[in-house]
Amino acid sequence: MAISKEKKNEIMAQYARHEGDTGSVEVQVAVLTWEINHLNEHIKQHKKDHATYRGLMKKIGRRRNLLAYLRKTDVNRYRELIHSLGLRR
Repeated sequence: MAISKEKKNEIMAQYARHEGDTGSVEVQVAVLTWEINHLNEHIKQHKKDHATYRGLMKKIGRRRNLLAYLRKTDVNRYRELIHSLGLRR
């Protein structure tokens, strides 16, 4: 199941850097993190769903690349983001 529009807007409002911000690294990583957590729950129930597992791995890779970019450009924003999302880095 895809993320609902209301949930996505709620995440965007929480992590946006300014009014109307939909594409900053923080927002993208937060939305990807929600989707990754949701897919993890699906994979726990449906262990043989390899197509979903592949999609999960692609999302994890995209989030990893965005976090590497943020770490390279602004370490303080990176640290705040991983702390607020509860990521292990």
